[in-house]
Amino acid sequence: TAEQYAREAFVRYQADAVTLSPVEGFDSIEPYLAYEGRGLILLCRTSNAGGADLQAQPLASGERLFEHIAKLAAGPWNRSGRLGLVVGATFPAELARVRALAPALPLLIPGIGAQGGDVPATVQAGWRRDGPIVVSSSRAVLYAASDDTFASAARAAALDTRDALAAARAACAL
Repeated sequence: TAEQYAREAFVRYQADAVTLSPVEGFDSIEPYLAYEGRGLILLCRTSNAGGADLQAQPLASGERLFEHIAKLAAGPWNRSGRLGLVVGATFPAELARVRALAPALPLLIPGIGAQGGDVPATVQAGWRRDGPIVVSSSRAVLYAASDDTFASAARAAALDTRDALAAARAACAL
């Protein structure tokens, strides 16, 4: 099944990257690795509060599930060097923990804007010179307005987000 999903994503839809759930194990991720130059972003510690139902659960080793996922993604699963992780801005301490476990992996960080993630805390926890971040603020832009002012309101929201991220990065001493 994963082989067919990978083919749909990368051949039919020509996606550059996909977000995948790692809870089915490496064999559900591996078929995607056959597509050179395509990114795989694994759910690790998502921005929604309910993510803790599973992602923050302790394992027999004492580490939490999201920590184990980060270690796998930074280590044995990253055979191609194309894995990244989804880690929510709404949990900056957990974001910092993932960054410590996976210092060079790209992080896709949802949760600023409508979900209330703090921009300076997010940048401080996640950004490193050798560990890129992509911060997403979807709802703040998509729902900036619902009338004829939508285009200008969405643009203003996107620019405000960009400026806040740039200011936070400039203030970051890393």
